[in-house]
Amino acid sequence: MKIPKQFQGRPKVEIVPAYIEDFKNELESAPVEMPVNDSGLLDSYSMTVSKVVQKVKPAVVNIRVRHSGRSNRQEGESGGSGSGFIIAPDGFILTNSHVVHAADKLEVTLADGRKFPATLVGDDPDTDLAVMRINAPNLVHVTLGDSQSVQVGQIAVAIGSPYGFQQTVTAGVVSALGRSMRAQSGRLMDSIIQTDAALNPGNSGGPLVNSRGEVIGVNTAVILPAQGICFAVASNTAEFVAAWLIKEGRIRRSWIGIAGQNVPIHPRVARYHRIPGPEGVLIIGIEAGSPAQQAGLKEGDILVAFKDQFVTSIDEFQRCLVAAEIGVTSPLTVIRHTEKLQLPVTPGEWKPSVSRN
Repeated sequence: MKIPKQFQGRPKVEIVPAYIEDFKNELESAPVEMPVNDSGLLDSYSMTVSKVVQKVKPAVVNIRVRHSGRSNRQEGESGGSGSGFIIAPDGFILTNSHVVHAADKLEVTLADGRKFPATLVGDDPDTDLAVMRINAPNLVHVTLGDSQSVQVGQIAVAIGSPYGFQQTVTAGVVSALGRSMRAQSGRLMDSIIQTDAALNPGNSGGPLVNSRGEVIGVNTAVILPAQGICFAVASNTAEFVAAWLIKEGRIRRSWIGIAGQNVPIHPRVARYHRIPGPEGVLIIGIEAGSPAQQAGLKEGDILVAFKDQFVTSIDEFQRCLVAAEIGVTSPLTVIRHTEKLQLPVTPGEWKPSVSRN
């Protein structure tokens, strides 16, 4: 090896053996960081999930659905499957509306393998929830928890029958709260829980459970092809809907008979009439003989408030139309051209055969 010119003729540097010994002593005396043993944490997590499964699994059922189909070209039966869970010892089962809606035949398979025919007590497409009932003894049922107390990051366990694989368990965390999504009926569903506990076709209607084994949601949807973005109807919503379905077989909602769309309100008009929201609901259609027609509403009116509560979207207005408003006359505020009007409207009861607004 050729030595560079600037270093030629210089004395060689030798490392003193004593220096090496001191360096070795420093290394030996330095504290050594041992790898963290997280086996205890893993065991604790595993034990939590396992206990939840042992508690809830006996109440989770597989649902087989049959639809009779008849057309000009073919006649026959089609089928599907989903999940559900027992909410009362006398055989009431909660599931999704889209699993059992318009079914001609329902069969439930319990965790112990027993099979029973089921009857549909009632379903509510607007919240994607339904209640069935079976006549069977010795039924284990779940406890519905308080979804208002759910926190982002807490453990979430899903149990169901994806692709027909009964009693499948997945676990994750609550990813977000207060999501909104559309039901198949088109109505907006609020207070939806987002989780990354894996869901697949067939999981619909199964329970989403917390670490205490309480149901905090009803699994309802997954976004494909996204990974880990799944949704469940909150347990508080499920409890309310299930109670009414068991009592009356349906959910009562009010209706005034309009078709509308969200539109911006001109800033000058908003300032002049002291309207805080930037948008209102443009009425583009009115059902003949409806409460809206009887109240004197016209196409082209912009709905901005109901009972002095400002409305900025068709979804906000739908939330106002609860069962308590049926038959109750209340003021409806609209902008007609540049004039602000208050019209008394008496909502009727919503029927599936009429408009939903």
